Amino acid sequence: MVKKLKNYIGGSWVEASTSHYTPVINPATCETIGECPDSPAADVDKAVQAAKEAFEEWRRTPVLSRAQYMYRFKALLEDRFEDMVKIVVAENGKTRDEARGEVRRGIESVDFATAIPVIMRGYKTEDISSGIDETAERQPLGVYAAITPFNFPMMVPMWFLPTAIVCGNTYIVKPSPQTPLSMEIVYELLDELDLPEGVVNLVFGGKESSMAVMEHPDIVGVSFVGSTPVAKLVYETCAKHGKRVQAQGGAKNYIAVMPDANMEASVANIMGSVYGCAGQRCLAGSVIVAVGEAYEPLKAELVKRAGALRVGYGMNEESQMGTVISAAARERITGMIQQGVNEGAALVLDGRDVKVAGFENGTFVGPTILDKVQPDMTVAREEVFGPVMAIMQVPDFDAAVDVINRSHYGNAASLFTASGKHAREFKYRVRAGNIGINVGVAAATASFPFGGQKDSFFGDLHGQGLDALEFFTDKKILIERWL
Repeated sequence: MVKKLKNYIGGSWVEASTSHYTPVINPATCETIGECPDSPAADVDKAVQAAKEAFEEWRRTPVLSRAQYMYRFKALLEDRFEDMVKIVVAENGKTRDEARGEVRRGIESVDFATAIPVIMRGYKTEDISSGIDETAERQPLGVYAAITPFNFPMMVPMWFLPTAIVCGNTYIVKPSPQTPLSMEIVYELLDELDLPEGVVNLVFGGKESSMAVMEHPDIVGVSFVGSTPVAKLVYETCAKHGKRVQAQGGAKNYIAVMPDANMEASVANIMGSVYGCAGQRCLAGSVIVAVGEAYEPLKAELVKRAGALRVGYGMNEESQMGTVISAAARERITGMIQQGVNEGAALVLDGRDVKVAGFENGTFVGPTILDKVQPDMTVAREEVFGPVMAIMQVPDFDAAVDVINRSHYGNAASLFTASGKHAREFKYRVRAGNIGINVGVAAATASFPFGGQKDSFFGDLHGQGLDALEFFTDKKILIERWL
């Protein structure tokens, strides 16, 4: 039987107050593997009230005691590691290795949260004035929430939840209805921790529950990861309702390759960047900028390597690339490929008709390469979010920097070179929040903020690292004089 998901509110699994459920589809088979409730605003309010009620007791729990929960949480995640991997593959369509990488990065965020007792300390100055001492103390603020995407259903919620609760806040996760099963397992493990009721809550749903999170007066801050149009809506709505907000939007990530680059190593990195997770990640490289004489050898090797990638079912260890998330996504991606051709790009590798034996109903799109792409083409400007590489040629380094900076996105950019001078100039001049030098996927580890600029990020404090500590606490200033 297909399992109907329940919300997790106040320490218990509870039925959603709805009769409308969204099918959870395995994109490799197009079979229904679960049913996700479209929880109404009333269910969000129940979760908020449970979190609000739990806050005062939880914030008074010593920070060292709060952090202790994370050690056991990590152990439980490690015990269920391969179960998590299988669920990510089933609901998202990525390969087993990609899912393992996602789960491992999620656990890294739990590791980071164990360090909160050390980095949450405030600061003090004696005799700031005659007989007066001044202190800055960090304090939690209350109920926070996250609205998370389909493409990293386990990892992205972990960017926020562990740090938030160890800082002393209570938390609500509203995952994507396309990939809700990973969070069900995560919350089963959280339930085993015997946290005070209401510290962590899970509400499944779509637009109504998302809007309820953004508008609820008792939620003090919201973290979001998704497309740029929705990120703008989240930022505007949360700001209108007086909330802290960090909204990670879409991306169009450029990778520049200089003639002096190690071509073999560069291409290997580019393959993982463009086609990893079938291109469905906000750090995926999508436009390859070949500088000068790098163009011909780079293009030849890219076409050769991409054409040899093995597309298949994610649980098959030999598969190097899985599916896109849905039939609708496949249709959108193939439409953008055709639009690129219509605008004058040369289709040198076409993945639109790929079929996988035994999984003929799967939503597969094979590795695709569009050559002779110009900066004003749609495939150079807009996010495809699929396994589509655009190649363009520029005459020199300055032209590469210029074409990258013309993008209205600013999530990531990478440079492959043997020149320290060009590497430093690239880092200094390119307007993107995550910079890779001879690295195809410029992904911050859990102790560093996940960057983003321009239309790729809306807010002031990023997810992860010390930015997360700032986001989930406020500094109360104490000025003391004793007469």
